[in-house]
Amino acid sequence: MPKLWNETIETHRRDVRHAILAATAALVAERGLLNVTMSQIAEQTGIGRATLYKYFPDVEAILRAWHAEQIAHHLSYLTEVRDQAVGPAQRLKAVLEAFAAISHGAHGHVDTDLVALLHRDEHVGHARERVRHMIRDLLAEAVAAGEVRGDVAPAELAAYCVHALAAAGTLPSKAAVRRLVAVTLAGLRPVG
Repeated sequence: MPKLWNETIETHRRDVRHAILAATAALVAERGLLNVTMSQIAEQTGIGRATLYKYFPDVEAILRAWHAEQIAHHLSYLTEVRDQAVGPAQRLKAVLEAFAAISHGAHGHVDTDLVALLHRDEHVGHARERVRHMIRDLLAEAVAAGEVRGDVAPAELAAYCVHALAAAGTLPSKAAVRRLVAVTLAGLRPVG
């Protein structure tokens, strides 16, 4: 097959897959995890059920794929934020603020069945590990620059940051999230 034809087919498949993921996420948000069927997804997407089954075997598989995309987007965003800031302390602060904002926004999940389904996956643990490593590396740079305390290992400080800022998901406002980030950063200051 000509290259242009292959690229056109791949683009079409990618677009259909994206439409399936978006339609499923919208239906689950509207109706709840247990009240969405493959027929409803196919109808919402504008494709036949047979076509839908060529892409995914069931609603759970679609939601796992959607969640994996969300996580990849968050990791990409954290990398972008890190790379745009200048200096070790600013990179660390920018990533911690972005991570807290993501944690705060992620708690829009009201469907406990959905949260339980999505957060037991391996890709969630892998993503948490990548975030911890990113923060650990930023902390090590900041320690070397004398901008962060050096009496605690960067890996331990990274665990502290991740756990502290995960609490942003329970906070009522963005102002509360900013205060939590400030308190977390205060705990990282060099010991006098």
